[in-house]
Amino acid sequence: MGEYKYEQIADTIRSNIDAGNYPEGRLPSTSMLCKEFSASYGSVRTAIMILKTEGRVVGRQGEGVFVRRS
Repeated sequence: MGEYKYEQIADTIRSNIDAGNYPEGRLPSTSMLCKEFSASYGSVRTAIMILKTEGRVVGRQGEGVFVRRS
């Protein structure tokens, strides 16, 4: 209950990556993820930053955010 929205979003994206729902390649756009999670732009961006820090995704300027497979 004390979990922040961005943590829930990061957990869900992480689970989707692990399950192969977001295969290696580009993640949906931030605006699409905002709609999918009924969340603010800031919450989605914070979740993506968490996943970047973990090495799960990588951002490419002008191209988007991409799933990294280990």
